[in-house]
Amino acid sequence: MAAFIKAHDVSLVFKAKDREPVTALTNFSLDIAQGEFVSIVGPSGCGKSTFLNIVLGLIEPASGVIQLNGTRISGPGQERAMVFQEFGLLPWRSVTANVELGLELKGVPSAKRAARATELINLVGLKGFENHYPHELSGGMKQRVGLARALATEPKVLLMDEPFAALDAQTRDLMQTELLQIWERSKKTVLFVTHSIEEAAYLSDRVIVMTARPGRTKDVIQIDLPRPRDYEMRLTPKFNDIKLRIWEVLREELTSRG
Repeated sequence: MAAFIKAHDVSLVFKAKDREPVTALTNFSLDIAQGEFVSIVGPSGCGKSTFLNIVLGLIEPASGVIQLNGTRISGPGQERAMVFQEFGLLPWRSVTANVELGLELKGVPSAKRAARATELINLVGLKGFENHYPHELSGGMKQRVGLARALATEPKVLLMDEPFAALDAQTRDLMQTELLQIWERSKKTVLFVTHSIEEAAYLSDRVIVMTARPGRTKDVIQIDLPRPRDYEMRLTPKFNDIKLRIWEVLREELTSRG
């Protein structure tokens, strides 16, 4: 399949006064097909989140090329949206108003904003909470609002930076299942960063294992498991074999770097 997101030899060096330069990424390359769900795992500090910010257009690489559908990424754009671990909701806005934010910034009329927000609130299972404020919501509910807000502007690419890391185990499992259901319906291109090998294996079409900093691709693992997927699939020998393969690649990198 043709690459929808293409990164070729992307490198990034952080420079600050009175400090040695830090190379975050070096010659990092990755092709993602349209509609593909790709996860990135790797040691802490290897540049996973940095790469998401490059794709989002918030950071410009020092060298290399990053393209979306054949066009070089030179800044943020409406075709890309990010879901963060920290939720990032505005505390003075209700659930509906938070979901409408991106549409409001685009100048979409209020009636259309409200209709789209209602549709997405129902989609993420928050019907009845439209007028609640973030402090009245659980962590899982806040993340649902964040997901609905990201989907509101109908982006082609969904970037997710450890979105479920702060949730308890049961809520995390539920959110993974709901994300897969939404993805099955929308077929958006998803680039997902996680520290959880199980999460990456469960959600993805492919898992990219990165090296320690400076980050680059160490291995690409195809997840040849049928879809749609359910929780019971995690109990199968094949799923455990895939997890073990990812862990072996990651462990080799962790132990080689001390």
